[in-house]
Amino acid sequence: MHPKHLSIKDFTYDLPEAKIAKYPLPKRDESKLLVYKNGKITESIYNKLDEQIPSSSLLVFNNSKVVEARLLFKKSTGTTIELFCLEPDEQYADITTAMLQKEKVLWKCLIGGAKKWKDVPLLKGIKTEQGLVVLTAERIKALDDCFLIELSWDDKALTFAEILHFAGVMPLPPYLNRPAEENDKSTYQTIYAKLDGSVAAPTAGLHFTKELFEKLKQKNIQTGFVTLHVGAGTFKPVKAATMQHHEMHAEFIEVKKELIEEVLENIDNKIIAVGTTSLRTLESLYWMGVKVSEKLKVKSEYDINTDEIAIQQWDAYELPQNLPAKKTLQYLLHWMKVKAKKIIITKTQIIIAPGYSLKIAVAVITNFHQPQSTLLLLVAAIAGDDWKNIYSYALTHDFRFLSYGDGSLIFKKEK
Repeated sequence: MHPKHLSIKDFTYDLPEAKIAKYPLPKRDESKLLVYKNGKITESIYNKLDEQIPSSSLLVFNNSKVVEARLLFKKSTGTTIELFCLEPDEQYADITTAMLQKEKVLWKCLIGGAKKWKDVPLLKGIKTEQGLVVLTAERIKALDDCFLIELSWDDKALTFAEILHFAGVMPLPPYLNRPAEENDKSTYQTIYAKLDGSVAAPTAGLHFTKELFEKLKQKNIQTGFVTLHVGAGTFKPVKAATMQHHEMHAEFIEVKKELIEEVLENIDNKIIAVGTTSLRTLESLYWMGVKVSEKLKVKSEYDINTDEIAIQQWDAYELPQNLPAKKTLQYLLHWMKVKAKKIIITKTQIIIAPGYSLKIAVAVITNFHQPQSTLLLLVAAIAGDDWKNIYSYALTHDFRFLSYGDGSLIFKKEK
């Protein structure tokens, strides 16, 4: 069955509030780890992950960094207006470019208290290392599901990323039902986070410590990094009766040529995605290669631009399915060589749901996700109907759920 016809109501379970972890454990890698392999469920903990993974495996992480995306402005009346910074305007080539803007930037935002904000600019004084800076927000226009806001500041030396760091608040998931605290600035961030751009953490990576990385290295388990900037769409509930009426949020990905070469070299070994974002990025690389191979039938490599290989929501179910992963990655690398590209920066809207067969990864490390979510669909695509057994086991064996909770290592179900 095409995933378009899936009913999200078939992917639900009862999640008691008490099972949702409101705070992380004091030691990241002491979280519990459920392991699903060959239809069997076992228990471990993250600091013993090396015992669960074969040597010479390649773990792929998402190194996107969570930005302090919530900006709170207090009006003279005492009313607070919240801007939740979603993503930059289309005029910027990518998120990194937008984050490095100085003096002003255009950003798509959700507005908390929009009806109380007239056309008067909002002002916010912020303390920086250079002194007091005034941040101004002006509403430019309403978009379909958010607003376009111009943010400007009176210090020419500061980038927008720095402004967010000084002025913003960590965007904790709404299901935590608590305000962000000072500790969240470090605990809601992976230790290897590098590139500013996410409004939600790639939470599977929150469990990794320097000690765990060292244990993986000692077992000759390799590590690689991709970048997918997590958008607010990760929390977007599925309200449609069937998936064909749910639009996945497109997210920026950045992948270096060296990582694609590393994946190609290890394609016959075990490639394991750390997090659903890493998995979606890896699988998107496969379909980008398919797109290159298809377009080569009618044009040369020089005529194929990056926008043409961006991944749309249903591409993975409607493009040719029979190309080996090794071949698609070779197509992609050859196109990059011809175009003199050292990095691919584009968007992916891929949805991984039952009916999808993993092309590159053999397993995913991931936290436990909300009922009736696209992330739960992803788990079901890998484990089949056994996703119900996995979640039932976790609920009855004291596993902690969602962003600050425990996690799982799920190997794809053998056909």
